[in-house]
Amino acid sequence: MHCSIYKSSKKDEMYLYVARPAENEAEDFNPLEVLAEPVRVAFGRATFVMHLELSEARKLARVNVMHVIDSLETKGFFLQMPPEGLINPNAAAPEGLRGA
Repeated sequence: MHCSIYKSSKKDEMYLYVARPAENEAEDFNPLEVLAEPVRVAFGRATFVMHLELSEARKLARVNVMHVIDSLETKGFFLQMPPEGLINPNAAAPEGLRGA
């Protein structure tokens, strides 16, 4: 199965996997059309990252490839959320901790 991967402009480490369109549909393809409006707004602008061929034998860094394939076949997309527990060193300190 072939897919295209896009990163979110609003959330670090959030990626959208979508089934690749047929060659004749590629020009008018908008990857965000597969998402519900609230998710589309939260995702922001989609920036193309890469095309990828998925198979049972392929390993992905943060998600199970079979979950991605199943989601692509049933929903037409897979949304990879940022990993839990990551701390952004550039993020502003919470209000109560500034200057401590």
